[in-house]
Amino acid sequence: MARAKISAPKGVSEYVPPRSRLFEFVRESLIAPARLAGYELMELPVFEDTELFKRGVGESTDVVSKEMYTFTDRGDRSITLRPEGTAGAMRAVIEHALDRGPLPVKLWYSGAFFRAERPQAGRYRQFYQVGIEAIGLDDPAIDAEVIAVADAGFKAIGLKKYRLEITSLGDAQSRAAHKVDLTKFISTLDLDEATSLRASMNPLRLFDDKRAQMRVVMSRAPLLMDYLSDASRRHFESVKTYLDALGVAYVLNPRMVRGLDYYTGTTFEFVHELLGSQSGIGGGGRYDGLMHELGGQELSGIGFGLGVDRALLAAEAEGVIALDGFASDLYIIPLGDAAMLRAMEIAMDLRKAGKSVEIAFGDRALKGAMKAADKSGVRFVVVIGDDEMLTSYVKLKNMSSGVTSSVKIASLADAL
Repeated sequence: MARAKISAPKGVSEYVPPRSRLFEFVRESLIAPARLAGYELMELPVFEDTELFKRGVGESTDVVSKEMYTFTDRGDRSITLRPEGTAGAMRAVIEHALDRGPLPVKLWYSGAFFRAERPQAGRYRQFYQVGIEAIGLDDPAIDAEVIAVADAGFKAIGLKKYRLEITSLGDAQSRAAHKVDLTKFISTLDLDEATSLRASMNPLRLFDDKRAQMRVVMSRAPLLMDYLSDASRRHFESVKTYLDALGVAYVLNPRMVRGLDYYTGTTFEFVHELLGSQSGIGGGGRYDGLMHELGGQELSGIGFGLGVDRALLAAEAEGVIALDGFASDLYIIPLGDAAMLRAMEIAMDLRKAGKSVEIAFGDRALKGAMKAADKSGVRFVVVIGDDEMLTSYVKLKNMSSGVTSSVKIASLADAL
């Protein structure tokens, strides 16, 4: 009796060939602008002490209260699979004293993150993000750079049908003044017990409530943007000036709060118009008190998390990405043992020259090997047999046009 197959857990985003080629392209495109701007790799653990996220992300958030994968390990410690990247990055900066060196500390990271959500298109329990953090200086120019790095990543993929929404969540003085009036407004509402509890922990959370009736109610609530202190207003105006100078288009969204409690000041989100309810493809903001909350200095920081899964879905929805753009350069079909040895040598030389080369292994017949080459979507094919080894020339076939040309083996790199 055959044993039952084991499937991946529900809600996991996983990528296998050939679509994994597109995933890799999207991820690398999102990372590249950060590297060019001087951000350095930080490789972080995928699980942390649960207290890190309770203190860093906020117990009033859905992430902490409903969505974390938390378990007790063999040492009776409470461990959580990381639901986001900033808290872990800040913990590492403090632990390794990176904040005691030159500032700002500029970091990038990528990998899998985990939230126990209801799976649907674009919303997964295991998902992938690229993130950056710039820690140590409260400078509006850095805010603009971080936003511009994210925008450059989406443009590198080829995305066009998205918008950048920005706001300011102000400083402590701004939020305190706003909280007084917001709390008064909320006290007039007839809320269920769970919503009341959430509002008591952080009244701003009600702006993030997705229920239609709550959206209508909160449309009348006082907006934090109207309570910004002079310093917060100047900072935010400077951010907009820098974005204008950089040619980064944006719209103001004064009702944005995002889903994490640590955000302060400049806050932003990228929204794609073709993704339906799961339209957010990335976002971030400044977090002035996070380092101190986690036991470090009173240093500010700003960062983002960009969804690789969502960005890929957006690219596919726009039609700006396709598998035929990621094919290997050359497929070599050797006829016989001697030809296989020569094919291996040719492939190695071409790979050293930066060309992607595959070989038809397994002593396939010519017809079967050509079918395999056609299915793999390679750009060019050559056959290596006795004549080719004798003359040092091959017939280079363009698989898209069907045109064949005679090329010297030593000149294959240039011909490709």
